[in-house]
Amino acid sequence: HYFIQSNLRMFAKCRQWRSLQSNAVRSLTSYGVINDDILSLISRIVGPENLTVSESARNLHGTDESFHPTQPPDAVVTPLSTEHVAEVMKICNRHCIPVIPFGTGTGFEGGVGAMYGGLCLALHKMTEIVEVNATDFDATVRAGVTRHQLNDWIKGDGLHFPIDPGAGASVCGMCSTSASGTNAVRYGTMRENVINMEVVLADGTVLHTAGQGRRPKKTSCGYNLTNLFVGSEGTLGVITQATVRLHGIPEATAAAICSFDTVHHAVDTVVQILQCGLPMARIEFLNADMITACNSFSDLSIPVGPTLFLEFTGSPSGVEEQAMVAEELCTDNGGDNFTWATEHHEREKLWKARHNCWYAVKAMCPGKHAYSTDVVVPLSHLPEIILFCHELAADMSVPVPIVGHVGDGNFHCFLLSDQGDADETNLIVDFSTKLALKAQSFGGSCTGEHGIGLGKRDLLIGEVGPGAWDTMKLLKRSLDPKLIMNPGKVIDLKHL
Repeated sequence: HYFIQSNLRMFAKCRQWRSLQSNAVRSLTSYGVINDDILSLISRIVGPENLTVSESARNLHGTDESFHPTQPPDAVVTPLSTEHVAEVMKICNRHCIPVIPFGTGTGFEGGVGAMYGGLCLALHKMTEIVEVNATDFDATVRAGVTRHQLNDWIKGDGLHFPIDPGAGASVCGMCSTSASGTNAVRYGTMRENVINMEVVLADGTVLHTAGQGRRPKKTSCGYNLTNLFVGSEGTLGVITQATVRLHGIPEATAAAICSFDTVHHAVDTVVQILQCGLPMARIEFLNADMITACNSFSDLSIPVGPTLFLEFTGSPSGVEEQAMVAEELCTDNGGDNFTWATEHHEREKLWKARHNCWYAVKAMCPGKHAYSTDVVVPLSHLPEIILFCHELAADMSVPVPIVGHVGDGNFHCFLLSDQGDADETNLIVDFSTKLALKAQSFGGSCTGEHGIGLGKRDLLIGEVGPGAWDTMKLLKRSLDPKLIMNPGKVIDLKHL
């Protein structure tokens, strides 16, 4: 408790002085202004049709799914190639113009806001699928290709790209935040599924993190530059191309749901399933408030209570065996209403409801803004921290729907607020901070898959410790000496 309270006091002081610090940083870094001459230089590179300063376009590209207010850039450019990105970066570096990469705007941490103005690099027109090597189980895509587009392209080869954050995210955007999702328990996160990346640095230099054209299944060659840029959130360079691992589409798939009387029983079941070595494709936890929202939004009739969503893949006989073992474990832990879904449309309805949790919660209070936490803890602490969430929710006198990728200890609490209500916003910030500090005290992390962005910058310092923190600052200064790459994200510029 002392750990949490002392850090809360520090965060309160940080918020109190943030506006003053922003003005000081703007002066310190002496960012340039996008004037007509700079717009003309950029227009010659990308064409006038790919450059805009319209208010609507700027507002659109200064907003993501987070509760952070819109922070529009001064201009939006839509490059068509890596060469375009490199030439634009050279201009911005020369004139010290901030650059904010933009994928599809599905992030949750305010990572696309232009805190200091500048230029938004909207990468959605770079939609080439460069190559698919079906025999080698890999594909190379440009920055604008979404995971849905890639999967539509490769499904005819019996392949899929399984990383599934539940949104129409771009593959390179997923690299930028080290995204994961419901399939992480089986296939890992983006860090385990990226082989190589093409990155444009702040000065326009183009590098390939594993060497141009390289796509080995493993390597121990030099520093791991690929994982340096995975999760860098546009603060070290612009990811313009990624080579990712593909996986075979399973022969058979089955889904199931099971309700429990307590959170402890549900999580105990998950641990036992994993200890048995069942190759689970997905294990998701939804609390009673989340089930209520899903039933209403997705026209379901799932019993209201702590619930597991499970998915099994493999051969038909293997899937049946996995499901039988899982059902037995659920029953042993007090699970009830274990229901199979083997038909494709039944599974799709179930998982669509799971992926629509965010929108189901927002539909509970139309017009309000939603915020998602993203803590991750060791599995042994999962029941305790979920109960801690319920205690915080009781103090706030509001429902707190929870959905979690419990196979890896990551879960989200969804909170609603009126964006113009300072008291409600402060409640959300306090809830999120207390929860993150609790997760860190259990040996966990403040973010499992959403990234740091704006809201978790202060939490990052305490989590990684002084040695790692100083090294991160050194890397930022080395690769981006003028601090033009998505400034203010991950590392607050006051620390640089």
